Amino acid sequence: MMGTGKSTVGDLLAMELGYRLIDLDAAVVEKVGMTIPEIFERHGEPHFRELENETLRQVLDSGEGVIVATGGGAVLRPDNCELMLQGGLVVALTADAEHIIARVQGDRNRPLLAGNAEERVRALLEVRRDAYRFAHCTVDTSGLAAEEVMRAILAHYRV
Repeated sequence: MMGTGKSTVGDLLAMELGYRLIDLDAAVVEKVGMTIPEIFERHGEPHFRELENETLRQVLDSGEGVIVATGGGAVLRPDNCELMLQGGLVVALTADAEHIIARVQGDRNRPLLAGNAEERVRALLEVRRDAYRFAHCTVDTSGLAAEEVMRAILAHYRV
């Protein structure tokens, strides 16, 4: 889910493990030369989700040691979930609505929050309640520092 710390924690993990962090949303933007809001506006969410799938497949097929921070909606496609599971350890970062709202409120680069951000976050949490269950492990980032989240993930990774 957005606002759970994927990019921040991903940076820390990449440095700790000597891997490269790939932010999937940023990779899509670079690939098509449009911002995510522009993609949504011009082509719609289904087109964005197709680009997201293509980019995820390319990143995971590269064979490099990478940390991939996916957008929160990448799990809406079962084939993305399968790709992630085949690619390595899948970690779902979660947070309660209040923490997510505080982290994302005012971010204009999130087209799914158009309108009342608080209402939209709560609705997305409800719709996606079970979407992250496929992950190997889940870490609730509510009230945790990024370093604490990283240590929790490393405990699963190094098992």
